[in-house]
Parts: sequence; structure tokens; C-alpha cells
Amino acid sequence: PAPPQRNALRKRRRWQRVLAARRGKRRQERQRRRARGPGGPGPPSLRRGRVPAALATERLLRARAAGPRLCVDLGVGGGMSEKESGRLASQIRRLYGANRRAARPFWLCLTGFAAGTPIYEQCFRMNDGFERYLMDTTPESYLDLFPLEAIVYLTPDSENVLQDIDPSKVYVLGGLVDESIHKQLTLQKAREQRLQTARLPIREYMVRAPNSRNYHSETLAINQVFDVLCTFYETRSWPAALRAGVSSGKGYVLPDTADQVQTPRSTTAAQGNALFHGAELHRQEAPA
Repeated sequence: PAPPQRNALRKRRRWQRVLAARRGKRRQERQRRRARGPGGPGPPSLRRGRVPAALATERLLRARAAGPRLCVDLGVGGGMSEKESGRLASQIRRLYGANRRAARPFWLCLTGFAAGTPIYEQCFRMNDGFERYLMDTTPESYLDLFPLEAIVYLTPDSENVLQDIDPSKVYVLGGLVDESIHKQLTLQKAREQRLQTARLPIREYMVRAPNSRNYHSETLAINQVFDVLCTFYETRSWPAALRAGVSSGKGYVLPDTADQVQTPRSTTAAQGNALFHGAELHRQEAPA
């Protein structure tokens, strides 16, 4: 077999060719948008709800050629129960559905997706038409597919704040559900593999909301993380993205929402704005 250094070099060169091809595709897409005029990639009515199949397919194939990659690491949840695997399969369905509706989709990949595993069986059993999903599935690891320097493992335990979405990077989500989450499991795995890590900027843009359980969690389901990423990629707004993906049940709200809930009606809009801009001071220029 070829030595590891030669394999890494071959992988890096292949990835550089992929990136060069994507840059060319993006230039062509910008030229097409300019030729169409200011209307953008589609009417606003298509941004939510059902999207014509032909348009969804066109967007997804465009993302495969030039869009950012999102991998769901199914090799991290080997000890999940059948119930947990079913929940994860449901989250994958919702994630794919959101991506299919997106004006600017990602290209999705399920890694560690091996025949005979519980998650493999559940995806085909629970998700109608799963075999026709426009995404990549492979039993291989993301380490075998992409160079290390291109991979960013998204984990809520990371010390690094996700600033932006870089189309030259591959973003990895751990395929876990709430019942099977062990603190710092994905962070520990990423460190062992010497990968870059990042977390969503929840604490930079949101505040803790008082609740009866005093519960505050930055751990989201994979489809919720994707809702944040996808909304940011389309809007370039972290507040809008976090509003889309972080439910109030996590114990975090945007400062303007917290102001409405916690303060008397006499509180002025200016005070609310000051609170919001105070939070923005922590922003690290343009996301996990």
C-alpha cells in the first residue's frame, strides 16, 4: 500500500481540484444571476413551503458542484438504541427536507452509513423515498474523503466560535440524539483526529431566559443546527439564523425577545436596542 504521506498528498490535490472547479461554477452562477437581473435565485414565495421538484433538483446539483459540504458523522453514535436510531433517522429526514427547500442548499453526505447498522435500517424504514435523496451516503469516514485541513467538526463544546460559512470547508455534525449525548464526546473525537472545531455563536448573540427548570442548553438536534447554518448562509444574519434554529425550550432567546418578556411594558425600545447592541459587541466579524 502507498505510504500515508503519499495518500494525504493525493487527497489534498484531489480536494484542490474540487475547490477550483467549484470556484469556476460559482463565477458562472454569479454571471447567470446578473443576467437574470435583481430578482435573485427565485421569487420569495419559493423560499418557504413546497418548492417545484425541478427547481429543488437544480439547486441541489448546483450545490454539489459549488456549494459548501455538510457531513453527518454516523460513526459517532455506535451505542444508540433502536428508539434513538429512529429519532436520528427522523432528524435526517427533516434536515434533508429543509435543504431541499433552501434557496442556497448545502451538499449533504452521510458518512459511516454502513449496511446492517440500526441507523441504516431505520433511514430506509422510516423515510419514504430515502433511496432517491439527492445526497451522498458512504460507509467510509470523512477522514477518508477529505483532507484534514478542510474539515470543521461542529460541536457545542468547542472554544472556537463559527464566524462564517466557507464553501471550501466541510462541516461535520455528530450523528447523535439527546438521549445518547455525552458531554464533550464529539469534541474529544475531533481533538483525537486533530480536526478544527467550532460551535454556533449562541452565547454571543442570545441571552439566557429565566425558566422554571433553570435549564439552558446549547446542544441542538442535527436538523436544528442545520436550520441555523442554512438560514445564515442565505441571510448572512446570525440573529435571524439563531431564531430559526434555537427553540425557546433550550432556554436561550435573542436579547430583543428577552426584553419583551422580562421587563415592564414601560421599557423603551431604545433600552431594548441598547441591550441588543451590547450583545453585538461580542460579535466576531463575519458562525456552533
